[in-house]
Amino acid sequence: MKVTMPEVGTDTGGARFGATLIGRAVGHDTRGSRVSRVLRARPWDHGRVEPSAYRIRRLAWSVVVGAGAWLAGPGTLAAHGIAPDVAPDVTNLLIGWELEPLVALGLLVAAIGWWLLVQSIDRRHPEHHVPRRQRWSFLAGLAVIAVALQSGLARYDTTLFSLHMVQHLLLTLIAPPLLAYGAPITQLLRAASPATRQRFLLPVLHSRPVAVIGHPVVAWLVFAAVMWGTHFSTVFNESLENPVLHDLEHLLFLASGLLFWWPLVAVDPAPRRMSYPARIAYVFLQLPQGSFLAMAILFAESPLYEHYATLGAPYGIDALADQRLAAGIMWFVGDVIFLLATLAVVAGWMRSESLSSAAVDRRTDLERAAIREREVAFRARRSAMGPDQPDPGAARSER
Repeated sequence: MKVTMPEVGTDTGGARFGATLIGRAVGHDTRGSRVSRVLRARPWDHGRVEPSAYRIRRLAWSVVVGAGAWLAGPGTLAAHGIAPDVAPDVTNLLIGWELEPLVALGLLVAAIGWWLLVQSIDRRHPEHHVPRRQRWSFLAGLAVIAVALQSGLARYDTTLFSLHMVQHLLLTLIAPPLLAYGAPITQLLRAASPATRQRFLLPVLHSRPVAVIGHPVVAWLVFAAVMWGTHFSTVFNESLENPVLHDLEHLLFLASGLLFWWPLVAVDPAPRRMSYPARIAYVFLQLPQGSFLAMAILFAESPLYEHYATLGAPYGIDALADQRLAAGIMWFVGDVIFLLATLAVVAGWMRSESLSSAAVDRRTDLERAAIREREVAFRARRSAMGPDQPDPGAARSER
């Protein structure tokens, strides 16, 4: 007897499939469908009525699986079970979105909260609005997270390592700098009341734990450790089999990325502010570290993750070839991002030096103008006194 499982991501998949399993297992909607007959009969007795103990075990199994599918929402069964039937292409990667309720709700709340925060600052400080680049940069960061976790990338992330790598790069190298450039800490401090700043926000920012984890050396090492530790441990493969662990891994990538980019973007207050030369070294030294990681994956002689190896070649590309493609993506994109970040810091340094030079020139011009004014006043005073009268200022200086 062949059982056809509803395709996850359609209107008959995901949560509806879980609810159907639960309802039929507990006795509701017991119409003679294929699924109901499978749940009521063992495959080896060809339709004979199953014993009560076996029926109870089937009931428990159905409730557990159905509840998991129901709570996880659309996409979980496909993502961590059967590979999608349709090969990935540009169309289904762009429009094949499958919303996970918790992720979608979190991003929606963050976007609405950010917009309300910005509007509050603009009302309270009409002369100093939140710059447009910062307000839209934060929203762009949230959009990148949505693309990584809700678009067609999420549908294939446990089927193709190469697309999984794109997802991780979005969470570590694209979304975090966009979020950091929005200056969320600064905007929160501006919107908060003086009492809230003094009692809650500033004590947290000046606390010892924040000083430790926000130190540039710690942030750099944590980012590198997360990248190496996840790719060369059992965590990566286990996350491919466990939806909860997979979500935690994504959260870890995003958090380590935010920690790394926070002192580099340097628009928010931080425990230790780096000079421009230190920031250049900070980001540039991350480049060879990422390249070595990509090389270690690229030159592996066998698939590193059993999950991908057991899938075979679902779309005509075997696990090892897909792994090498993923390493190439990591290598190229990582190097480009870190080089662009280095150039951005250099450009910021040059702009800062130019502004400093302009400020020095303005101060020098003001000092010269003041000297010329004093000289003009001195000549006018001498002319008024006549040629035979001594200058009282000169006489006082002689005494």
